[in-house]
Amino acid sequence: MHKCLLILLFSLAIKNAKAQELKARVTVNATRIGNNVNRNVFLTLQTALNNFLNNKKWGPDNFQPNEKIECNFVLTLEATDEVNVYSSQLIIQAARPIFNSSYNSPIINFQDEGIGFKYVEFQIMEFNDNRIAGSDALASNLTATFAYYAYMVLGFDYASFSPRGGDLFFQKAQNIVNNAPEGRGISGWRLFDGQRNRYWLVENMLNSRYSLIHDVYYNYYRLGMDKLYENENAARAELLNVLNLLNTFATENPNKMISQFFFQGKSTELIKIFSKALPPDKARASELLQKLDLTNAAKYQAELK
Repeated sequence: MHKCLLILLFSLAIKNAKAQELKARVTVNATRIGNNVNRNVFLTLQTALNNFLNNKKWGPDNFQPNEKIECNFVLTLEATDEVNVYSSQLIIQAARPIFNSSYNSPIINFQDEGIGFKYVEFQIMEFNDNRIAGSDALASNLTATFAYYAYMVLGFDYASFSPRGGDLFFQKAQNIVNNAPEGRGISGWRLFDGQRNRYWLVENMLNSRYSLIHDVYYNYYRLGMDKLYENENAARAELLNVLNLLNTFATENPNKMISQFFFQGKSTELIKIFSKALPPDKARASELLQKLDLTNAAKYQAELK
């Protein structure tokens, strides 16, 4: 009897171990909070957020441990005038493994500003896709934000492996946007909250007018990066084609959030790839990159001569 029970428990443990999709590391930075607050609260919060992301099943597929998506979340806190209420910024980073190599290519490197939330030590991290706002909007805003980015991480990862592969997760993220908590200190969920926020990011990925961006993600990773080992020249040609697609997208749809979002964290990778290109291709890549990724324009100009 006991042996059968142990076998059943072991089987369930193995099943659960390979089910979850994320290998997330959450860091809570509370250096901006005064010393009059119990510091253990922030360690408890960090542990709770790690468990929330890593122990929840976010989609229909089971992942083996070596298939889990590596991602980092850095939550930097600032105190407010209200007890247990914080303002924060969140950095989200995710990488995508490249075939036939030990290299992970950055797929998300984004900073979300002004996330207000309430947290009391040992507060349960509740999230329900059907009741996102919960009973306390400020408390729910924390889990809603982390769930949103969990879905976006999965969405971009799946989109890089198959055409429109991430749509299920983008739709789940949009559901959070549509039903997000509302109230004082909560922002980033609405179109009028700025031009670079959670609303616009998922809107850009689901707007039928911007379908070309899905080709950009799939072609960049699956047809370009994944082919570098077997045929570097052909892969580089495909990556140059991706830059041309992005140029077309940006020309037809100026000032869209997704255009700049794509390039965040990729400048070093792109310079390394195109530094080995033939002079005409290198020159074209440099021209496009300086135009499309203004933040790193000087870097491209200097490195891709």
